[in-house]
Amino acid sequence: MATDLDRFVEAEGRDALIADVRRRIDAEGITYVYYQFISVTGRIMGKGVPAAHWESIANKGFQLVYGATANLFVDRHGNYIGYGPEAAELVGLPEPETFEVLPWDRRVARVWCTCFRNREERQNPGAFLSSDCRSNLKQIQAAFEEKHGLHLRAGTEPEMMWLNMKEDGTPDVSGVTKPYCYHIDQFSELQPIIHKVVEYGNALGLDMIQGDHEDAPGQIELNFNFDRAEQTADNLSTFRQVCKQVGRELNVFPCFMPKPFMGVSANGCHHNISLWRDDENAFMPDTDDRQKPSQIGLWAIGGILEHLGALTAVTASTVNSYRRLWDTGFWAPVFADWGFQNRTTALRVSAPGRFEYRSVDSAVNPYLSMAALIAAMEDGIQRKLDPGEPEERNIYEAMEAGKEVKKIPMTFGDALDALEADEVVRSALPGEMYNVFMHYKRDEWERYCATVTDWDVNEYLDVLP
Repeated sequence: MATDLDRFVEAEGRDALIADVRRRIDAEGITYVYYQFISVTGRIMGKGVPAAHWESIANKGFQLVYGATANLFVDRHGNYIGYGPEAAELVGLPEPETFEVLPWDRRVARVWCTCFRNREERQNPGAFLSSDCRSNLKQIQAAFEEKHGLHLRAGTEPEMMWLNMKEDGTPDVSGVTKPYCYHIDQFSELQPIIHKVVEYGNALGLDMIQGDHEDAPGQIELNFNFDRAEQTADNLSTFRQVCKQVGRELNVFPCFMPKPFMGVSANGCHHNISLWRDDENAFMPDTDDRQKPSQIGLWAIGGILEHLGALTAVTASTVNSYRRLWDTGFWAPVFADWGFQNRTTALRVSAPGRFEYRSVDSAVNPYLSMAALIAAMEDGIQRKLDPGEPEERNIYEAMEAGKEVKKIPMTFGDALDALEADEVVRSALPGEMYNVFMHYKRDEWERYCATVTDWDVNEYLDVLP
């Protein structure tokens, strides 16, 4: 019986695409190829191989330990996360249509890969590796589209802080510019960085569109155009890779940590999302009220609000993420409500036909977040969940007037508990993906809880008598 791996290798038109890549390699003098996939935390993992072996890797794949999907990290007890050292090795196979030359070194190319269980496994040999979050998103999107005729399109707003470097080559926790929001002079100071990011981004297929200086030290937001969810996730990963290279070239540090500074805004990564039927936006208003999405859009909002607690574990996926929620006064999206152009709620209808999911930050793994959003919206559509009327007031004023509104989880531990109890969102992390994610993130939370910090020492060192 043919396996997932067999069907992937034997897909119609694949041989022609592999031959096209060989012609590019020869014509452009490419000597080396990075074969890339994504770990549970959104890191870009993989292997490098001389370009002479392109056909062999394209047909047979490369092997790497399963634990690479968990960054090959160990937990605080010394156990490898997700998979032990006795586990088999995954097989990574390139997707030739994603082959791109790196604009900063045109001898080197990169190609995205799909990961499979080893051919010799006793159980499910050659099956899609369920801890491959990138492949999971593709499969979840395809199943959703087949069942409902809808697919998710998304745009992200990746905020980041560019930090100075110390003489020893390590990052200094100080921004290159002052925290002046939308200030063109501060934006201009970062223009050499911006030029490089836009140049490299465009060369790698990102349609770079707009940007601005945000209100934290060295903080900018550079946007690229929206696309299908799986393509946008790839684009965000490529964007991060570009920023890291630009930082190396210009001796600055691209910081995607959600909250490196208190008292100023955090690094968010708002997801602007809409559901489409072919090329028709299914969220566009279907009444005279231009501020309300369609009925399908309202049910989708209802699904997200229903599952917001569990979603938070996936979209605010680090201990540091919750510093953002506790630093009040910076539009942190802590309340489970929605409104039109209302930045005090977790969901904002940002324009007719799309809404902005705000409880997501710069450390997000977009493959997990978008898969989870599909699952939540599908549940809302199937159950016809009513999100209620949009909140037009500042949510804090509405609460002072007596409105009862739930908060999203305010610690990472509480968010992980919510995920554990939510079968719908858990379905977006199928099979081994959930086990790897929960092992990794529970350990992260426990390591934090088991650590004495500067705050502890300052608060309690002289506590008695």
